Amino acid sequence: MTEQLHVYVDKLKSENAEWVADVRDALGEVTVITPRDSIVDVCAFLRDEHGFDLLADLCGADNGPEEDPRFEVNYHLFSTKHFKRLRLKVLLSEDDPHVERVTTVWRTADWHERETFDMFGVIFDGHPDLRRILLPS
Repeated sequence: MTEQLHVYVDKLKSENAEWVADVRDALGEVTVITPRDSIVDVCAFLRDEHGFDLLADLCGADNGPEEDPRFEVNYHLFSTKHFKRLRLKVLLSEDDPHVERVTTVWRTADWHERETFDMFGVIFDGHPDLRRILLPS
């Protein structure tokens, strides 16, 4: 299964080698570590060129104050054409927890980004309505 997903990793590398900082395989899943400055381009490329037309989930994780980078944002992509899943991950430091929004690629990212902002403090630059939705002000 992961061999089939590595085809998409190779296509990312072919399009722009800088888009793939690292690749991790675990439990039949493939995760591509992507530089934060490239996340919108990577998402658009996978959607437009390779059928990853659904952002199934976007979530944050806090690896703890002793870890650097402390935060990560996970983008769980699904292709309704190929029935394949691929995860993208952006790593962010505590001192600069900014990443560009992907609402320009998938409108459904809106609430996921707001939740990640609310729960982890990750700032999605350019987000149309970045405000708390779960926690009190």
